[in-house]
Amino acid sequence: MGSQDEHTDGTGRRALLGAAMFGAGGAVLGLSGTARAAGAGSAGHGGGLKSLPVPTVIGHRGASGYRPEHTFGSYQLALDLGADIVEAGDLVPTRDGHLVCRHEPEIGGTTNVADHPEFAGRRTTKVLDGVSTTGWFTEDFTLAELKTLRAIERIPGNRPHNTLYNGRWSIPTFEEVLKWQDEQTRKRGKQVWIYPETKHPTYFRGLGLGLEERVAKLLHQHGKDKRNSPVILQSFEPTSIQRLNKLVDNPLVVLLSAANTRPWDFVEKGDPRTVADLITPKGLREIAGYAQGIGPTLDLVITKKADGSLDKETTLVADAHKVGLILHPYTMRNENPFLPAEYRRGTGADAYGDAFGAFKRYFATGIDGVFTDNADTGVLARADFVNG
Repeated sequence: MGSQDEHTDGTGRRALLGAAMFGAGGAVLGLSGTARAAGAGSAGHGGGLKSLPVPTVIGHRGASGYRPEHTFGSYQLALDLGADIVEAGDLVPTRDGHLVCRHEPEIGGTTNVADHPEFAGRRTTKVLDGVSTTGWFTEDFTLAELKTLRAIERIPGNRPHNTLYNGRWSIPTFEEVLKWQDEQTRKRGKQVWIYPETKHPTYFRGLGLGLEERVAKLLHQHGKDKRNSPVILQSFEPTSIQRLNKLVDNPLVVLLSAANTRPWDFVEKGDPRTVADLITPKGLREIAGYAQGIGPTLDLVITKKADGSLDKETTLVADAHKVGLILHPYTMRNENPFLPAEYRRGTGADAYGDAFGAFKRYFATGIDGVFTDNADTGVLARADFVNG
């Protein structure tokens, strides 16, 4: 996931969330609101979104609180820690058209490319979604070249322990992820879910490296392009999700950054709307016409005060559920700097705050799941919430 960074009783809560998921199941079928309500009980008998526990714990870039993100080490650990879905991965293309899993196309911060003298000449400055960015970019490397690199920890200041694993894993391809998903499903005896994201699709389409067609082709080849396939697709660009909606039948999610921002595809085509417009009842109805869910930043669910503490709960959860959309906000992390101010403990940038308290507060809003770098914390917090 891109960092465009970034109480009822238990039984009643489960019934309420179950109803929301039924709505989502209907939305997957593409039914009208009336038909969706009428057909709720039968939506998704082959598994699909409705088969997931609620609230769903999504391993953000794997178990990136404990291993360098978007590596098989991180993905594997997320499953071991109990994640219901692994966000494998943020998809970016190579020069020769392969899809690989990196948080961004710029890989200076997530690989050891700077240690490779043979690639020194590839360092360059590009304008990525309006932002001047200097480094090394996946689209300037062949897959064979990228496979000579190793992954490193992206935020060592917050996660010094993760640097122990620097250099251990290579960059996964999306094809490798799809095979890994099947292997893990067989080994574990339960369906493993993944949640890939198309990264900067407008930018890459402009380079002749359209993402959506490549994603659709691989999903089709692996028989994972159906309504009940265990692959949810997401993007910060609504037009990318609309494009995917024409190519595959997978569950689709529109990611939403801060309220005052504009999706980059909107900027490019002169659409003046901001995220604030997309989360109005009218905007959400429009999204429900081609997607099954939204992935809002947590600040769209509960706003923050100037000091970083939580302020007011918005109507987003209720408004989204009303039109049959599920909500999977991002991103819960255990370290102080990423938590609302009142849940921080001490001042250490790598120290854990009261993550359980924060999870509880966000779960209480009725969200259907959450992206977290710490799947084990999320699983324990969910048990507290569901049984509390």
